[in-house]
Amino acid sequence: MLFWILVAALTAALAVILLYPLLRGAKAADNIRAGEAAVYRDQLRELDRDLDGGLITPEEADYARAEIGRRLIAVSAEEPAETPKPARHHRFTEAFVLLVLPVLGLCLYLTTGRPDLPSQPLEARLENPGNDVAVLITKAERHLAEKPDDGKGWDVLAPIYFRTMRVNDAQVAYRNAIRLLGPSPVRLDGFAETLMAVSDGVVTEEARQVLEQSLTLQPDNPRARFYIALSMEQAGRPDEARRAFEALAKQSPSDAPWLPLVNQHIAVNGGAPAGANPAAPGAPGNPTQEDVAAAENMSAGDRQQMIRGMVESLDAKLSEDPNNFEGWVRLVRSYAVLNDKDRAAGALKRGLAAFPPPGEEGRQLLALARELGIATEGATQ
Repeated sequence: MLFWILVAALTAALAVILLYPLLRGAKAADNIRAGEAAVYRDQLRELDRDLDGGLITPEEADYARAEIGRRLIAVSAEEPAETPKPARHHRFTEAFVLLVLPVLGLCLYLTTGRPDLPSQPLEARLENPGNDVAVLITKAERHLAEKPDDGKGWDVLAPIYFRTMRVNDAQVAYRNAIRLLGPSPVRLDGFAETLMAVSDGVVTEEARQVLEQSLTLQPDNPRARFYIALSMEQAGRPDEARRAFEALAKQSPSDAPWLPLVNQHIAVNGGAPAGANPAAPGAPGNPTQEDVAAAENMSAGDRQQMIRGMVESLDAKLSEDPNNFEGWVRLVRSYAVLNDKDRAAGALKRGLAAFPPPGEEGRQLLALARELGIATEGATQ
């Protein structure tokens, strides 16, 4: 009940604020005319004082009195005999403000709002945040403001920042987590990805050093090995990049979700994809033998353009035939590696439409998105 009383009071206050300029328009005009008349009467009195003091001659006084009198008569003639009626368009405006606006606002609230829900202050929502990412972040930030040396809090908050595209905050969180809890492959890989996100997907020297530190802790870490190989490709060292990608492909299981992307990079750097069968047609989006041959004489920029073309080709094929789970995995990961988060999120949503989350494939797509730092809010709608 208190809510509706507040709504009514606010509506009335807003209506008064909007109508005030319309209601005071005629009164303001009357006040202006009355003020002008008072000024002219005061001038007449001042003229008499000047004449008595000998400051002006009688002839000058008569001339000035006639001019002031003429102006006073003109202003007095403009004063209305009765209060003017409000303009018709003002009446329509007043009716709109008083009736239509409140009704429209109420209908909109009843349609899109939830008046049946009880009020829940921020503190109550912080106690039970559920799946609300914004509330989870606020809760974690409040906790860390009180206890900045809680490494576990930074460790939890860092990937959430990254998934919500707050890359600079993610960098700070990863640095604090590493400083307080020590380096781990997961923290180092996440930190390196934030550095690459800031540099538009380029594996910088600092990111490479972080990845190499991750490999000292976990030599078979596929994510770190992939990005290090990518740094060689970006630096224009295709032979070294090809060998690094080939070593990663040999280490990876045959059903590894990152293997198709690794094969693409092997192809554009002049190698043959792992497990490629020249006699059999490739899966959608896989590099063909012609692609491999064409990539051998390409520059690094041309190879990058070729990769994008292959990814777009895979995207088009999946639009025609969405019942290809491996293709969706490959497409989401490809866009993520190309640092095109918007297209990666779009591919994830389309993949989940074909393979909903209740199924095993849908759960794998969501897990892949979390691994790559792709926001999953709204992807299942």
